[in-house]
Amino acid sequence: MAPAATTRILIIGGTGFIGKFIVEASAKAGHPTFALVRESTLYDPAKSPLIHKFNTLGVNFIVGDIHNHQSLVKAIKQADVVISIVSHEHLMDQYKIISAVKEAGNVKRFFPSEFGNDVDRTHATNEAKDIFNAKAQIRRTIEAEGIPYTYVVANFFTGHFLPTWSHLGAVTASIDTIIIFGDGNTKAIHNTEEDIATYTIRTVDDPRTLNKILFIKPPANTMSYNDLISLWEKKNGKTLKRVYVPEEQIFKFIEESSFPINMGLAICHAAYVKGDHINYDIEPSFGVEASELYPDVKYTTLDNLIYCHNKRLNTTVKSVRKISMLLLSK
Repeated sequence: MAPAATTRILIIGGTGFIGKFIVEASAKAGHPTFALVRESTLYDPAKSPLIHKFNTLGVNFIVGDIHNHQSLVKAIKQADVVISIVSHEHLMDQYKIISAVKEAGNVKRFFPSEFGNDVDRTHATNEAKDIFNAKAQIRRTIEAEGIPYTYVVANFFTGHFLPTWSHLGAVTASIDTIIIFGDGNTKAIHNTEEDIATYTIRTVDDPRTLNKILFIKPPANTMSYNDLISLWEKKNGKTLKRVYVPEEQIFKFIEESSFPINMGLAICHAAYVKGDHINYDIEPSFGVEASELYPDVKYTTLDNLIYCHNKRLNTTVKSVRKISMLLLSK
């Protein structure tokens, strides 16, 4: 029998989109799991089902706030590992977490809020570049402070950044046209939130991932947009009209759009046109690949995801749906 998990994990931002998956994966792996929450969150009717689920999983709630230094330090002292999953609006608040981690002095590993593109290896422009630069500076601060870390590069979440399903999720809907950035041949990587959470929690006690980047790049989920559409067409017996948008037009759309649409467009441009998910090699000096490191994890492939028509895909990726509808209207 495997030994019981004893590493105590504190998750900051655990009631957010990806955060709830991380919390669940941690608790189900047997780790003593703590979620830092505001008192108002515990009594928010909209969060009630999630709070109830966390309770059934044995999650420990710590009432506090990243803007309250002493409460943050107190919370961090109860954990061995701290995972930040704050939203992009609160990225800069992570400097407060770094300060508290330094003062607490007990953290064996810190995960900053990333879980997207590798911000040190990007060709992003506009608003995406600004956000990626901010994340890169957080990395440099963690390293300068000598805080042990793991950075998770998960690329695209299927629940947010699968543009095909922003049109095609509801299989009963009448879908005839699909928007494609560039020529559609650049490969990108899509992973389910559950798999991202599973891989992340697997790393917390693994010396192979200490002070490294964990790249989640499973081969079966590395696919071009054209291939992804062809896969859906094959599964559904339908042919779609493909509208290809040249790079110059994408830049025009970015300039004409307001936040957060411009940010979403810029992130998609970086992946689908510039190839930010695949245009570098993972060197042992800085990173490891999750599916190679943990071959026992049976990740969900895009083929299976499309085949199963996961109901969640029918109602998510709202931000990308807005992007696609914006492009179609111009």
